[in-house]
Amino acid sequence: MTPDTNQKNIATFIHLSTFSRFFFPLGNIIGPLVLWVINKDKSEFVDKHGKQALNFQLSVFMYAIILGCISVPFFIFKVFNEIDFIDFHGFDNFHINITEPSPLLFLAGGLGALGIMCFILEMVFIVIASLKARDGELYNYPLTINFLK
Repeated sequence: MTPDTNQKNIATFIHLSTFSRFFFPLGNIIGPLVLWVINKDKSEFVDKHGKQALNFQLSVFMYAIILGCISVPFFIFKVFNEIDFIDFHGFDNFHINITEPSPLLFLAGGLGALGIMCFILEMVFIVIASLKARDGELYNYPLTINFLK
Protein backbone atom coordinates (compact mmCIF):
# COMPACT_ATOMS: atom_id res chain seq x y z
CA MET A 1 0.00 0.00 0.00
CA THR A 2 1.44 3.34 -1.00
CA PRO A 3 1.32 6.15 1.53
CA ASP A 4 -1.01 9.06 0.90
CA THR A 5 0.05 12.70 0.86
CA ASN A 6 -0.78 13.23 4.54
CA GLN A 7 1.41 10.30 5.60
CA LYS A 8 4.27 11.53 3.41
CA ASN A 9 4.00 15.00 4.93
CA ILE A 10 4.00 13.66 8.49
CA ALA A 11 7.05 11.48 7.78
CA THR A 12 8.82 14.43 6.16
CA PHE A 13 8.09 16.66 9.17
CA ILE A 14 9.35 13.96 11.54
CA HIS A 15 12.74 14.14 9.84
CA LEU A 16 12.73 17.93 9.54
CA SER A 17 11.72 18.33 13.21
CA THR A 18 15.26 17.27 14.13
CA PHE A 19 16.34 20.78 13.17
CA SER A 20 14.40 22.06 16.19
CA ARG A 21 17.58 21.47 18.18
CA PHE A 22 18.72 24.87 16.95
CA PHE A 23 15.87 26.43 18.92
CA PHE A 24 15.76 24.38 22.14
CA PRO A 25 17.97 21.76 23.79
CA LEU A 26 17.40 18.14 22.76
CA GLY A 27 14.89 19.32 20.17
CA ASN A 28 16.41 16.85 17.71
CA ILE A 29 15.05 14.03 19.90
CA ILE A 30 11.95 15.62 21.43
CA GLY A 31 10.54 16.94 18.13
CA PRO A 32 10.56 13.63 16.22
CA LEU A 33 9.50 11.74 19.36
CA VAL A 34 6.36 13.86 19.82
CA LEU A 35 5.39 13.64 16.13
CA TRP A 36 6.08 9.90 16.03
CA VAL A 37 4.13 9.09 19.22
CA ILE A 38 1.11 11.06 18.02
CA ASN A 39 1.09 9.52 14.52
CA LYS A 40 2.70 6.06 14.78
CA ASP A 41 -0.60 4.16 14.97
CA LYS A 42 -2.04 5.88 11.90
CA SER A 43 0.39 4.43 9.38
CA GLU A 44 3.17 1.86 9.14
CA PHE A 45 5.01 4.27 6.81
CA VAL A 46 5.01 7.03 9.44
CA ASP A 47 5.95 4.52 12.15
CA LYS A 48 9.01 3.34 10.21
CA HIS A 49 10.18 6.88 9.44
CA GLY A 50 9.69 7.94 13.05
CA LYS A 51 11.74 5.01 14.30
CA GLN A 52 14.48 5.71 11.74
CA ALA A 53 14.67 9.40 12.67
CA LEU A 54 14.76 8.68 16.41
CA ASN A 55 17.30 5.86 16.07
CA PHE A 56 19.56 8.11 14.01
CA GLN A 57 19.31 11.01 16.45
CA LEU A 58 19.96 8.76 19.44
CA SER A 59 22.94 7.24 17.62
CA VAL A 60 24.34 10.67 16.76
CA PHE A 61 23.86 11.78 20.37
CA MET A 62 25.75 8.72 21.60
CA TYR A 63 28.55 9.26 19.06
CA ALA A 64 28.84 12.92 20.12
CA ILE A 65 29.15 11.93 23.78
CA ILE A 66 31.85 9.40 22.91
CA LEU A 67 33.74 11.92 20.76
CA GLY A 68 33.49 14.50 23.53
CA CYS A 69 34.74 12.05 26.15
CA ILE A 70 37.72 11.29 23.94
CA SER A 71 38.60 14.86 22.95
CA VAL A 72 37.92 16.89 26.13
CA PRO A 73 40.76 15.30 28.16
CA PHE A 74 43.28 16.37 25.50
CA PHE A 75 42.25 20.01 25.92
CA ILE A 76 42.30 19.73 29.71
CA PHE A 77 45.77 18.12 29.79
CA LYS A 78 47.16 20.76 27.42
CA VAL A 79 45.69 23.75 29.26
CA PHE A 80 46.45 22.58 32.81
CA ASN A 81 49.83 21.02 32.03
CA GLU A 82 51.81 24.11 33.00
CA ILE A 83 49.67 25.28 35.94
CA ASP A 84 50.80 24.43 39.48
CA PHE A 85 47.68 23.96 41.58
CA ILE A 86 49.50 24.16 44.93
CA ASP A 87 51.39 27.42 44.39
CA PHE A 88 49.45 29.30 41.73
CA HIS A 89 51.04 32.62 40.67
CA GLY A 90 48.66 33.64 37.94
CA PHE A 91 49.52 33.22 34.31
CA ASP A 92 53.17 34.34 34.51
CA ASN A 93 54.44 30.93 33.39
CA PHE A 94 51.77 30.47 30.78
CA HIS A 95 53.14 30.55 27.25
CA ILE A 96 52.33 29.16 23.83
CA ASN A 97 55.17 27.84 21.73
CA ILE A 98 54.20 28.26 18.07
CA THR A 99 57.43 26.80 16.73
CA GLU A 100 56.85 23.46 18.48
CA PRO A 101 53.14 22.63 18.74
CA SER A 102 52.07 19.79 20.99
CA PRO A 103 50.99 16.45 19.48
CA LEU A 104 47.92 16.71 21.71
CA LEU A 105 46.98 19.86 19.83
CA PHE A 106 47.04 17.98 16.53
CA LEU A 107 45.02 15.11 17.97
CA ALA A 108 42.43 17.42 19.52
CA GLY A 109 42.25 19.47 16.31
CA GLY A 110 41.74 16.31 14.29
CA LEU A 111 38.94 15.21 16.59
CA GLY A 112 37.37 18.66 16.28
CA ALA A 113 37.55 18.48 12.47
CA LEU A 114 35.99 15.01 12.62
CA GLY A 115 33.16 16.41 14.72
CA ILE A 116 32.50 19.19 12.20
CA MET A 117 32.49 16.74 9.29
CA CYS A 118 30.07 14.47 11.17
CA PHE A 119 27.77 17.44 11.84
CA ILE A 120 27.69 18.35 8.14
CA LEU A 121 27.02 14.73 7.15
CA GLU A 122 24.21 14.56 9.69
CA MET A 123 22.53 17.59 8.11
CA VAL A 124 22.91 16.04 4.63
CA PHE A 125 21.42 12.72 5.78
CA ILE A 126 18.45 14.49 7.39
CA VAL A 127 17.69 16.37 4.17
CA ILE A 128 18.00 13.17 2.10
CA ALA A 129 15.66 11.32 4.50
CA SER A 130 13.15 14.18 4.30
CA LEU A 131 13.20 14.10 0.51
CA LYS A 132 12.79 10.31 0.45
CA ALA A 133 9.84 10.57 2.86
CA ARG A 134 8.28 13.23 0.64
CA ASP A 135 8.59 10.83 -2.30
CA GLY A 136 7.04 7.96 -0.35
CA GLU A 137 10.25 5.96 0.07
CA LEU A 138 11.90 4.62 3.21
CA TYR A 139 15.40 5.87 3.99
CA ASN A 140 17.78 4.01 6.27
CA TYR A 141 20.30 6.35 7.86
CA PRO A 142 23.89 5.08 7.77
CA LEU A 143 25.70 4.05 10.99
CA THR A 144 22.43 3.94 12.91
CA ILE A 145 21.99 1.76 15.96
CA ASN A 146 18.42 0.42 16.09
CA PHE A 147 17.32 1.30 19.61
CA LEU A 148 13.65 1.21 18.55
CA LYS A 149 12.63 -1.78 16.46
